[in-house]
Parts: sequence; C-alpha cells; structure tokens
Amino acid sequence: MPGSFQCLHCHYHVSTEPLYAGVQNRNHCPYCLWSRHVDWKEAGDRLAVCRAEMQPVGLAVKLTRKKYALAGGGELMLVHLCRECGKVSINRLAADDDPEKVLEIFERSLDQSGSHLLQVELGEIAPLQRSEIKLVEVQLFGKQ
Repeated sequence: MPGSFQCLHCHYHVSTEPLYAGVQNRNHCPYCLWSRHVDWKEAGDRLAVCRAEMQPVGLAVKLTRKKYALAGGGELMLVHLCRECGKVSINRLAADDDPEKVLEIFERSLDQSGSHLLQVELGEIAPLQRSEIKLVEVQLFGKQ
C-alpha cells in the first residue's frame, strides 16, 4: 500500500501519512518503535544502503536555538542503533507513537551503557538521564 510500510521487527503495517504521524519522514514503527536504516546523511534522504533493523535504545533531547522551544529542554527524540552497521540516528517522535512504549524505552536505557550514547553526546543531542523523568512524562503525558 502506498504511504505505508511493514515493520521489520513486529511486522505491523505502518502509515507514513503525515496527517496521522505528524511527521514528514517516518521510518519507525509507532507500536514497537523499531526503525529501519534508510537515511544516510539527513532525515528523509533515503540514501542508506544498509536497510537493517534499528533498535530503539533510548531517548534524547534535540537541543534547539528556536525562540519558541520548550522551556528547560528541547524536542524529545528516539535514539536508534543499527543492528548491522552500528550507526546511531535520532528520530522525531510521531503523533501516533505509543507513549507507554516510549517510556519503556527510556526506562530500559537507564540500565544500559554503550558507545551509542557517547556518539549521541558528541552531536547536538543530549541523552536523557534518570533525573529527567519529569521532562519525559510532561512531553509524553502532559503530567506536571
């Protein structure tokens, strides 16, 4: 079906329609949050040759200089690690992503250590730590 793909990990069919996803370039599943390595240099270029599964390994905040950014943070992002080539990428959360699953990924990442988090820190991305649970809850559930 045009405007959709089948998740490599959970095999659900996923719509890429911006109307549902709230993002222009979707390559992760809203149910399991796994992705596919499709972008090479920038979101939406679809030039990667790897095409392997990308595991969600944590959350990060994309730092921004925008005037109307969220106070005390930035945009919440999924951190993915390619299971084949090891590339780390950051993906915007989509409107239809399962917030409970996103929280689960965050909680699981707190018990991990790995070079992928160091790679993320080297860019304009800040990996989230245990102390930032309130930021995650506010952005996912609107809790104060």
